[in-house]
Amino acid sequence: MPVPSAGDCRCEGANLRRLDEFLPARQGDTVLRRLRASDVVRFHGYRSDATLATYQGWSAMTRGQAEAFVAQMAPVAGLVPGDWVQFAIAEAGSDRLIGDVGVHLEADGAAAELGFTLCREAQGRGHAIRAVEAARSLIFASTAAGLVRAVTDARNQGSVRVLERAGFKRLAERQALFKGERCTEFVYVCHRSAA
Repeated sequence: MPVPSAGDCRCEGANLRRLDEFLPARQGDTVLRRLRASDVVRFHGYRSDATLATYQGWSAMTRGQAEAFVAQMAPVAGLVPGDWVQFAIAEAGSDRLIGDVGVHLEADGAAAELGFTLCREAQGRGHAIRAVEAARSLIFASTAAGLVRAVTDARNQGSVRVLERAGFKRLAERQALFKGERCTEFVYVCHRSAA
């Protein structure tokens, strides 16, 4: 299913609310907003960082792929069951892109999953925690989802700390094959009632 554009109201028919009501969302000095064309250079920069990609579900992009991806995400009107939507994480003062949060609303709309990436230079300053909190609030405010899930490689201790500090609880541990390597994944959840 294609991602809805700003003029597409299918998000309302699925008992979802338009993102215009919630974005940009500011938490301290961190802003969650739509991606836009002016973000392409910075987006491509950190999405080409092999070290940053180690525990991420994405692989390095070409500049053209980054431009196409940002162009696809920029006009998104709402979360649509079965689709991933990517949002920008920006510094509040400069509005400079420092990362992104992906949100996937399950097909039945009952739950959502999120993932996040923060460029290395912005790490360690609380931006990821605030971005995850803002994304969780966005999901609960704009959908009927009862829980938000996040999955991280157990070796990615930075992500483990972010999720725990953002109020997520570890629900499960499972074995997985990720990028051709066996690993342990931690599954974290946050229920609407606990947010």
